[in-house]
Amino acid sequence: MTGLPAAAAASLPGALTGATVVDLSLLVAEDLPCFWSTHQPFQHKTWNWFTDVRSPAGSVSGRGGPYATRWMAIDEHTGTHVDAPTHFIPPEESGLPHAGPAGSSSVDTLPLTQLMGPAAVIDVSALSEEPVPGGTSPLVRPELLADWERSHGELTAGEVVLLRTGWDARYRRGEEGRRYLHDVIVGRTAPGWPAPSVEAMELLLARGVRCVGIDAPSIGAAHDPVPVHVAGLSTGAVYVEGLTGLDRLPPRGAWFCFLPLKIEHGTGAPGRAVALLPAPSE
Repeated sequence: MTGLPAAAAASLPGALTGATVVDLSLLVAEDLPCFWSTHQPFQHKTWNWFTDVRSPAGSVSGRGGPYATRWMAIDEHTGTHVDAPTHFIPPEESGLPHAGPAGSSSVDTLPLTQLMGPAAVIDVSALSEEPVPGGTSPLVRPELLADWERSHGELTAGEVVLLRTGWDARYRRGEEGRRYLHDVIVGRTAPGWPAPSVEAMELLLARGVRCVGIDAPSIGAAHDPVPVHVAGLSTGAVYVEGLTGLDRLPPRGAWFCFLPLKIEHGTGAPGRAVALLPAPSE
């Protein structure tokens, strides 16, 4: 966490002056489970180095000049990323199942204001310890959301709901990182992350929530990710997946912002998620 520079703080609304910046983004690297296990693996390779270097592991070249640059092969849904409606909603004219107007809403057309707002952080991490079969997600039910509202007030339009599952603790390098995603959806030897049921998502949508985030690989259940994606994305709502560090935020009081890469016709895009925590009152 870092404090805002004075010049930046001076331009913010009074409530956010002196705010602390909290980075909620996953680190992306080849040996981290940052990509969906059955999709394009993330690759990050040196294209040009300051000078020629030869080694048994491979050589790099400085033929382009004395500078360094690298290239990436990356899925749109790598690391901390947003799901645009086109991720699960086909174009309206396609005639495919679930097709509708939202099928024309790609990441480059999303209004940035939909990806920012007051954060409502709902702790569902206890579900991560539920004994469910391998490859299966325990579901966040509407009753749990209703319990949160009784303690913290009803959710309202314009708020960004962040589901804190604690699953980001499994985001580790190498073999340890298999517990984050691979063992759940490929091996099916480990239980999945908590995920909202369709009914829970419908409750959020009824409250006017248009952006929901989660600190897990997907908003969808490991055993059946389609229904909850369709339920929200078909209405034009969006999901920010792969967050981390939600335990550093209060249930209410932080301001959330996610800025995705502006990829033409993108079904999603990685980006940087942050929260601003107001300075404590005197």
